[in-house]
Amino acid sequence: MIKKELTLAYSTCPNDTFLFYALAHEKIDLKGLKFNIVMDDVESLNKAAEKEKYNITKLSFAALGNLLDTYGLLRSGAALGRGCGPLIVAKPGFDISELDKTKIAVPGLGTTASMLLGLYLEKAPKMVPMTFDRIMPEISGGKFKAGVIIHEGRFTFESYGLKCFDDLGGWWEKKTNLPIPLGGIAINRNLGPQMAKKVEDIIRDSVVYGFSNPGEADDYIRVHAGETAYDVIKQHIELYVNDFTVNLGDEGELAVKKLYFMAQKSGLITKSHMPVFAC
Repeated sequence: MIKKELTLAYSTCPNDTFLFYALAHEKIDLKGLKFNIVMDDVESLNKAAEKEKYNITKLSFAALGNLLDTYGLLRSGAALGRGCGPLIVAKPGFDISELDKTKIAVPGLGTTASMLLGLYLEKAPKMVPMTFDRIMPEISGGKFKAGVIIHEGRFTFESYGLKCFDDLGGWWEKKTNLPIPLGGIAINRNLGPQMAKKVEDIIRDSVVYGFSNPGEADDYIRVHAGETAYDVIKQHIELYVNDFTVNLGDEGELAVKKLYFMAQKSGLITKSHMPVFAC
């Protein structure tokens, strides 16, 4: 039997390699599908989705908000939770009241971090995009006064001599009483809702396998995490992979819809008449 082949793109971040390990290594039933896997940083995936490069892709929720005509969100595989939002960092002594007048290093213009910064400042920030791993060295070296950090930067910014001036995730949680949606898995709508549901179930099974077989994915995660220390990898996974990753549930769905409502109202994303979810 010829398997239906689909392109699947996700990042090298530990939360993605953890949740996709079982799928990538065929540890679960792939329901007659074959996945051709591509890995890249999230902002590159955000840009690739503008050209519909991949059938299924990890996207920042902010990027997906502008692509809802072509991609729909799956309920499994998302990075969403509490105490895991982006941080505003700078050298000690920075005046946070000057943030709206400052050029701010951000991990890509299409990231949820950048969207949250706009909502936080209630105006379009002066943002300079770069890969997330460059932000802290650039601030530490004096090229930028402030930046927004994500991923394992939450655990390492102090080693660069930086201070956290505000937590955008904490700000969101106080404002909405909801978990912060960071990134999710989207599927091209041209594949149809039945295929979307099949892929959603496979991703859910892959996440559940990871939880049920602790340690099995460690080598796969470490290879793609590069030189990141194991304790940071562990903290990263514990922070970004949770029950919402298995399934968003009612609270997760409400958080995503709230983010889009606020972003559309502020003019940060375009309005779409398509539903957020693919199935």
